[in-house]
Amino acid sequence: MTTNTQPSLRIRHVRAEDAPALQALYAQPHAYRDTLQLPWPSEQLWQQKVRPAEHSYSLVACREERIVGQISLKVMTGPRRRHVATIGMAVDGLSLRQGVGDALLVAALELAERWIAVRRVELEVFADNAAAIALYRKHGFVEEGLCKEYAFRDGTYADVLLMARVRA
Repeated sequence: MTTNTQPSLRIRHVRAEDAPALQALYAQPHAYRDTLQLPWPSEQLWQQKVRPAEHSYSLVACREERIVGQISLKVMTGPRRRHVATIGMAVDGLSLRQGVGDALLVAALELAERWIAVRRVELEVFADNAAAIALYRKHGFVEEGLCKEYAFRDGTYADVLLMARVRA
């Protein structure tokens, strides 16, 4: 699926040859600080992550041919949670607040809700990531809980908000 959401922004499924660009994206300090990724990700790790996997989908946002963001969507496989998916994403530092996260989220939600029969999309976001929280709220996500000291980040434990969007 390729979607034109802005004149210079294109959303498409990830390809095997995207591994080096995704490794570079997630190697940016803001990306590993605001996700559960570790610093200095290897290209081999991203070569594994871009391999097709059942019930997992990965989309990238491109400006011309440069990858400026990525979102993953993982659909639960248990018999009682097949209607649920989780998401995670990162945006290139030079493309923050330029609609990339918005476009990726719209595309992932359309894929989930209109094509895979997902009714509930869940995510975890660091409680101090105000920009991401605002983006998720804009798209109908609500806070369902706070996990104290959820993850170790930059030498301290950080809180995480659990958010979800349930399709009516």
